[in-house]
Amino acid sequence: MTTNLFAKTFFLAAFIFRLDWLRIIIWLISLGFFTIAVPLAFDGLYATQHERDAMALTMANPAMTAMIGPADLSRYTLGVMTSHQMLLMTAVVTGIMSILLVSRHTRADEEEGRLEMVRSLAAGRLAYLQASFIVMLTVCILLALGTGTGLYALGLQSMDLEGSMLYGAALGATGLFFTGVAAVFAQLSDSSRGTVGLSVAFLLSAYLIRALTDVSNEDLSWISPLSWVTKAEVYDSNRWLPVLLLAAAALLLYAAAIWLNAIRDLGRGLLPSRAGKTHASRFLKSPAGLIFRLQRTGMLSWVAGMFVLGASYGSVLGDLETFLSDNEMMQQLFQPEEGMTVIEQFIPLLLIVISLIAVIPSILSILKLRSEEKKDRLVHLLGRAVSRNELLAGYFTAAVFTGFLMITLGALGLWSAGTAAAEGGISFQMILGAAWAYFPAMLVMVSIAAALIGFIPKWAGAIWFYVVYSFITLYFGELFQFPEWAGKLSPFGYVPHIPVDEFTAMPLILLSAAALLMTSAGFTGFSKRDIEN
Repeated sequence: MTTNLFAKTFFLAAFIFRLDWLRIIIWLISLGFFTIAVPLAFDGLYATQHERDAMALTMANPAMTAMIGPADLSRYTLGVMTSHQMLLMTAVVTGIMSILLVSRHTRADEEEGRLEMVRSLAAGRLAYLQASFIVMLTVCILLALGTGTGLYALGLQSMDLEGSMLYGAALGATGLFFTGVAAVFAQLSDSSRGTVGLSVAFLLSAYLIRALTDVSNEDLSWISPLSWVTKAEVYDSNRWLPVLLLAAAALLLYAAAIWLNAIRDLGRGLLPSRAGKTHASRFLKSPAGLIFRLQRTGMLSWVAGMFVLGASYGSVLGDLETFLSDNEMMQQLFQPEEGMTVIEQFIPLLLIVISLIAVIPSILSILKLRSEEKKDRLVHLLGRAVSRNELLAGYFTAAVFTGFLMITLGALGLWSAGTAAAEGGISFQMILGAAWAYFPAMLVMVSIAAALIGFIPKWAGAIWFYVVYSFITLYFGELFQFPEWAGKLSPFGYVPHIPVDEFTAMPLILLSAAALLMTSAGFTGFSKRDIEN
């Protein structure tokens, strides 16, 4: 009986590989290249131990600990530097990869009716879920071996074989853990959007809990699975226990997903769906109202997440000020400009991160139009008295409103927690103005997505590469000493860093004009092209 439940598992695993081989290869190459390129860059930028020790001093503050985790800064070798500054962030991206791939081949296939077709054949009831797990297990093993051997093959000082393999194993175990998380939420939610939303919310919660506990009480950081990654102390103590805990937790989550899948009905989630109203409200009788209603749950989830993210960063600002006041060497490294505190100088870095995260739900909102088009749902709206421009305008408005709401909530969270933590408080007008300065850059990102939807819809997802590029060049720009022009290739590179820089309106006006131009192009293209699926 058990054998019948898993019949054709390996056949289905091969089928999934055939469907997603390109996505898998892109993910593996991207993660592997970035992982191997970073220590090479560090080796050139910080060639001597004296330079690495100087960098360790800049890392020794609560704000940086909250962002990238703790490390033994007393022996900041090239390996420890790589692990400290890159492992956690790469693990987060690996978790996102697992969530997206698992959701695609569990709840999304079920939602679209493909799983029902598979089950109508000689395949076991649990075979497709197990096949998805086998695929992700293979992907995580390839990631672990590829990054581990790649790092060791560099032959860099302090990056030995054990540390390199542990680095790869930490990434692989993280991917496997969030494979289990997404598989469980795929049984609880009745939609792929809900699966991704709940899984990403779990990942963000794990990151925020880790950030808060790493600063306030490191013993409590064991609560977060992402803390287990940093506690491996790669290239330092090389502790394998946290990685083994991640792998064990992943197996438990997989077993839970299998059990939940076995007891639920096809097409239904275990979390109850709220019954809809008998009659639609007046608000739902327009395309824009329908779009906002469909995106309401996701928007509210991101609202809470952005406020908590801003608050988590703001909560460490008081500790940052105390740390700097007690450390003479750090005071020499962070000389505040006249009339400006060190906290005010640190705020632009936090706002860059907040704005780049805030643009994600905004882009997701407008890309939902392309998703609906691929599912052949737009024809039901366009077949009525709804024009294409009206439909695109509804999605564009939702995306713009979402972006403004997210950057505002992130700034409010940063201000509220920062005011409570920092002595003397933080200016509300300054924080809000500095955050809103990034809004035109966010509009450029949304307008590029609109233009892609209008002219080359199959490549609309390429906007994510531009978001990643912006994050790398702006967040790691000074660390990797990128040329100034690299940051200027991103719209975020033109935003004045308030309060460090003086406010200048011209860059923001030019960004807004560029956004308007590309938006107009997107509307023109969408109104004239064929509707595709």
